[in-house]
This record gives sequence, C-alpha cells and structure tokens, in this order.
Amino acid sequence: MTDPRDHPAPLPAPAVDIEGMVRRSGSSFYWAMRLLPPEKRAAMFAVYAFCRVVDDIADGSDTLDQKRADLRQWRRETENLFAGNPTHPIALALAGPVSNYGLDKQDFLGLIDGMEMDAVDTLQIPDMETLQIYCDRVACTVGRLSTKIFGVEDQLGKDLAKSLGQALQLTNILRDVAEDAERNHIYLPADYLRRHGITVQDPTVLVNAPNLSAVCRELAQLAEQRYAESHILIQQCNYRDIRPAAIMMHIYHRLFLKLRRAGWRDFGTRVSLSKAEKLILAIRCLVLPVR
Repeated sequence: MTDPRDHPAPLPAPAVDIEGMVRRSGSSFYWAMRLLPPEKRAAMFAVYAFCRVVDDIADGSDTLDQKRADLRQWRRETENLFAGNPTHPIALALAGPVSNYGLDKQDFLGLIDGMEMDAVDTLQIPDMETLQIYCDRVACTVGRLSTKIFGVEDQLGKDLAKSLGQALQLTNILRDVAEDAERNHIYLPADYLRRHGITVQDPTVLVNAPNLSAVCRELAQLAEQRYAESHILIQQCNYRDIRPAAIMMHIYHRLFLKLRRAGWRDFGTRVSLSKAEKLILAIRCLVLPVR
C-alpha cells in the first residue's frame, strides 16, 4: 500500500498579505526591516512570513500528527520553490529573492528541522551541543538568509548569523523559562542543570528548583559573549546595509541586560521592553553607527 506521506496533499494557497502579516506580528523585525530598500524589504518580509508560518505550526494547538504533516508539506513546498515551481503565495514571494540573492535551500530546510524539534509534547534539550544545533536551526538559519539579502560578504555574514542568532535565541530562552515550562519544554540544557544539582524532569517543578537562577546566569555568560562577537562583526560591515541587524541586536541586548539585572529570581514575571524603549534604541541606531 502506498504511504500517503509520499504524496502529501498540496499546500492550500489562500491570498496572503505578507507585509500585513509581518506588521500585525508586533515584532521589532517589522520596523527594523522598513529601513531597507523596497526590493530587499520585500525579500525580508517573505523570509519572515516563511518563518512565521512554520513556527505557528510548531507552536499551534493541532495534534502532533497534523503538525508533522504540515511541516512535511512545507518541506515539499521548499523543494518545489528551489525546483522553480512553487505554489503557495509565500513560496511564490520567495522565488525572486532566492534567485536574486542566492538564498540557500538548506537554510529553509534547517528552519523546518528546528520546528520539528519543537513540534513535540515534551522537550528537554540534553546538552549544550544540542542547544547549539537548535539555535542554528531556528535562528542562525534566518541570520544567514538575512545577511545574504543585506549584501554582507559571505563568510562575514555567516559569522554574524551564528553569533547574533545564538545571542537572540539564548535571550528568548532566558526570558521564557516559565512560559516554556507550561508547554512542557525545557530549553536549558540538562547538563547545565545537573552541574547545578538540578535533576527534576517535570518542567512545572523545574521553575521552582533551587539554583535555577545559577543555571540561567551561566547560560547568560555565553549569550553575552555572543553579543560581544556580534558587535565586533557588525563594525566590519557596511553599516548602511546592516542597520536592521544592528537594531535587532541593540533591542535584544537591552532586553538581555534587563533580564540579567532581574537576576532570574522571579520566573513568573515576564521581562520585556516597552515600545518607547524599542523606538529610542532604533533611532539611536539610525543616527549613530555601532561603536
């Protein structure tokens, strides 16, 4: 009998307002990318829309079987995109950027790999090596696509994507410990937890474990290193080209510093930046290059 997974149904092709999707997300990404010339801005919005749709599948309320089926369909659509016959509006919007900027198919597939890691009932990252793989898939892949669109030299772009992607994703993990625990997801690596005497497996118990703040502080040291590396790498780029990445770096770094000052003593209180704080940081990046 033929396995239906070998011939999945085509993706539905509703009308998609890609810029509206990005704008409605409320993400700092939208305002940072508005700085780009129209062609590059449209390319980045299409990349964001791809990221948004696969992330929504992983984080959604569908059954695991449905999530996996939907992600398989997007894997198939990615193959169609690079074969020159996309069908979904988001993939159609990506056709030009793929050709114009030499975007890598493996970065799109890697992002789907990361969403498949997330699309489980219970997740425990076992060690730092696995966490770095996860960060590469869900964040650094997007960085590599972005730096190609920005026009950054290849190796410099890859280095920046790695350092900044890890910095941003580690910040998200350190901010969302309690929220992730409610979903039975633990992104703090188990080897870090064991090093601080934490062996509990129940995520809802984990947030009250002694020494959990020490685990977060240790992981924060790595995040700070990655921000420092990103700062140096951005200085090596044409600043006009890289301003959107600089804005994202400064916004997330300010959030990171706020988390560090709070000291991970109250995991139930979500730390965030106001719209005014984000706007001020964005204006500073527009006026003054990164120093």
